[in-house]
Parts: sequence; structure tokens; C-alpha cells
Amino acid sequence: MLFPHRKSLKKIVFSLFWTLVLLSSLGLNLTAQEQPALDQNKDQEKSETQSASDAAQSSPGDRNPSLQLGIGDLVEMTVYDVPELATKTRISPTGDIYCALIGPTHVAGLTSEEAAKLIEKRLSAFLKDPYVSLFVMEYASQGASLLGEVAKPGVYPVLGEQHLFDLISASGGLTERAGHSITVTHRSDPDNPVTLPVSRNLSDNPDSNVKVFPRDTIIVRKADIVYVVGDVGRPSGLLMDASGLTVLQAVALAGGTTRTAKLSGAKILRKGPAGMIETPVQLKKILQAKAPDLSLQANDILVVPSSTGRVLAGRTLEAAMQAATLVSVTAIP
Repeated sequence: MLFPHRKSLKKIVFSLFWTLVLLSSLGLNLTAQEQPALDQNKDQEKSETQSASDAAQSSPGDRNPSLQLGIGDLVEMTVYDVPELATKTRISPTGDIYCALIGPTHVAGLTSEEAAKLIEKRLSAFLKDPYVSLFVMEYASQGASLLGEVAKPGVYPVLGEQHLFDLISASGGLTERAGHSITVTHRSDPDNPVTLPVSRNLSDNPDSNVKVFPRDTIIVRKADIVYVVGDVGRPSGLLMDASGLTVLQAVALAGGTTRTAKLSGAKILRKGPAGMIETPVQLKKILQAKAPDLSLQANDILVVPSSTGRVLAGRTLEAAMQAATLVSVTAIP
């Protein structure tokens, strides 16, 4: 009777063995299938961490720097229910502000919220659950320098998203001597300034209305000037436009020649590497369309002498230059 029982026991053991083998095999397969998903999740987490790190270390031009505190900013600090700690102060050249009880605290590069939390943490050693409010009254460090031919050159605040034309408008607009180009140097890329075309009617160049960031430098270039002196209706300094200026155009803008003008004696005074160069101009033939018109260059002086010999006769280059600086400047429309 024992033999059949032993045989059945062997069958049961044999079945259990193969069941364990099968379960083990299934377990390995499941692990192999789940592993890529786990690896993918880890890679994704690593990528997100790296992206956050890159964002924190991005250049000022890529981030919104308008909320960051900087040297020279005027801040007002208040501590709830502790009026004795209220203060107004500027951030020092080392990037610190002075707070009673805790002394200097470095806040440059932080937002106002981050700086308030830092001060709260340091004050917690003296106060129970302090609540700090930090208000920026003046963002001295968050300004762009606007220089050159604008009504009011200076440093203008760049809060939030600002564009080039916003700053020009805030400065009172372009002057009559403004040229036709503006140079923008971004703090994040100081070695590669950008030159943009511009006109007195800013809407003529919408593509030039680029974004500006704190600590950018903007220079509105002075227009090139050509001087017309002598026997003309209005001796003037003429602002050249982008297309340049010719002798005939300059004479016309200066009111034309007078009756006593000596047209055959007209000349262009131009400063060269070796000194002043004098170039005769066949003004009479140019006016009669019998000679080609000549192009003028920046700082040229077109001299139209008098036939009486009393105007500019025998004057040296220095005298002509002095006369040119005294004439009025006329903008070309």
C-alpha cells in the first residue's frame, strides 16, 4: 500500500519543480520587459534635472532679468509687527544690504521674494516666525544705457519686456542730428554689437524694434554732415541720408548760389591721410548738366567763392573749417 503513495508523492514533487521553473522563467521575462521602462524613466528624470540646471545657469539675455536685485537698487524692507526693523537702503557695491540684528546680507542676483525668504531665515534666530516684505523702489541695476543723438541720453529702466523704440520714446526721441543707424550691444554678447537701420519716423523700420535687456548699451550714431559755405543762399551743414549727397543736391539744399558766386572757382575740401585735399568742382557745367555730378563724403566742405574775391579768398583750411562749424545744420527730409 505504501508503494502507490510514494509514486504519487514523486509526481507531486516533480510537478512542483516544473511549476517553480516556469514561474522563475516568467519572472525573468517580466523583469526584462520592465527594465527599459525603468531606464527610460531614469533618463527622463536626468534630462529634466539637467534642463533645470541649464535654465538656472543661462545667460542674462536668455532669462528675464527684470526681477533680479543688483548693485545700486533701492529697496524698502519691512518686518511684520516689528516696525523698528523697517528700513530703506541701497544694495552695496558688494551686493549686500544691511539689516538690523543680522548685519550685511548678500542679495544681489536674487529676486525680491528670494531675498525676503533669506532674510526671514536669518531673522528666525532672533524672532519667532518673522515675515519679511521686500519692495524694490528703484531698479538702478536694471537699466539700459541710451547714448548719442537722443533728446535725453542716460540710463533707462528695463522692467519686464522692453523694446528699443520704448527706450527711444522715453528719452524724448531722436535729435535732428541723429543718423540712420543705431548700435545695440547686449550685455550677454558684448563682442558682437548689432547695427540696426533707423529713421526719425520709427515706424519705417519695424524690424529694428528689438528687445533690450538690463545693462545693454544703445548708441544712436550722429549723422554724417557735409558743409556748404561761401556765396550760397544759406551756408549750412547738411545731414546726409543713407543714399548719400551730391554737389548739386547740396547746393540746392543750401538755397542755391547767389548772383556774385564764382561758379568756376568752386571746390571741395576733403581731409585725407596726408592732410587736406582740394578738388576743383565744375559747378557751372554741373548746373548746366554738361558735367557729371560729384558725390560728397562725410565732413566734406563745398566752397563756393564770390566773384568779388571778398569771401573766403585766400583762406587756409583751418579758416574754412572754422567757418563751417559756425553754420547752421539742416536735416535732409
